[in-house]
Amino acid sequence: MEAIIEKCECFVHSLNRESQGNLAEATIIRRVGDNSYLADYNGVKCTAIFNPFTGRYYVDDIYGVIPDSMLREHGSR
Repeated sequence: MEAIIEKCECFVHSLNRESQGNLAEATIIRRVGDNSYLADYNGVKCTAIFNPFTGRYYVDDIYGVIPDSMLREHGSR
């Protein structure tokens, strides 16, 4: 697993609404797969992917939330 630790403007799933922008600052903590990342958005650890066409990470803070118990088991805290 490659450590990234980068704060950036990301597309955030929960902000995907017509009335407001869906970009927010999140922290990419580490790379965990080919195009799979561990991210932190507002203190919530969740999954993210990188889209090379837009040049942005997509953070899934709805369906991709990773429970603290899982992070402790794998030593990723």
